[in-house]
Amino acid sequence: MPNFSGNKIFQPAYSSVSTPLHKIGEKAETADGRKFRYVLCGATALVVGNALQTRIEDVDHDDVTVRATAAGDTDLLITAGSGSGALDANEYAEGYAVIDTTPGLGYVYKISGHAAITASANGTLVLYKDDAVQVALTAVSKVTLVASPYSKVIQCPISTDTGVCVGGAIYPIVASEYGWIQSGGPGAALIVNTPAAGQPVTNRSSVAGSLAVHSAELPSPAHMMVTGRDGKVLPVYWLLD
Repeated sequence: MPNFSGNKIFQPAYSSVSTPLHKIGEKAETADGRKFRYVLCGATALVVGNALQTRIEDVDHDDVTVRATAAGDTDLLITAGSGSGALDANEYAEGYAVIDTTPGLGYVYKISGHAAITASANGTLVLYKDDAVQVALTAVSKVTLVASPYSKVIQCPISTDTGVCVGGAIYPIVASEYGWIQSGGPGAALIVNTPAAGQPVTNRSSVAGSLAVHSAELPSPAHMMVTGRDGKVLPVYWLLD
């Protein structure tokens, strides 16, 4: 079992728990340089050796209306969209609010938490104190919400990216439970086809949860450490941390 470096007591790498012992996204490292991230599993248990990605974007939370919010505030005031625009309680806790329309264009704020917000209703996103609003926001401002990349991670889908690859499953974390995935250094992943040793590989593959031969303009989360063998879980060097 990987032993994490440092004086902190970490949840064991090969474990799954229903109550989190660390913040989502916390990074741990072993003495040999392997890197890991603490995640919340999505609705399906993880499969060891699978490549993993972020949850699928909820487009109903793009271009959300902002209400007047003063510079220095940690309560970011919004009005949820109509129809499917409602937010579940803490749906974006540990995620980010990106101001996509001026005033305030380009600033990124980390969300500590929020109550449930019904469609078309006013609500508040509570920001971390060190992420207070820098430029006053008005009703003209808009915000796009994005979840933490380590919240509700899922198997990389077939052929088409629906999120960002975040690493590989090292343990079968139970659905909706917490544990560690690998994001950097020597590890393993399911491989499709026969990429050469040293070749970059992509998570855009014909088999869910696998890495395959890389080609131009595709993401490359890892390099092969051995010659690829189709359908095998093989050594790779993760490049995400």
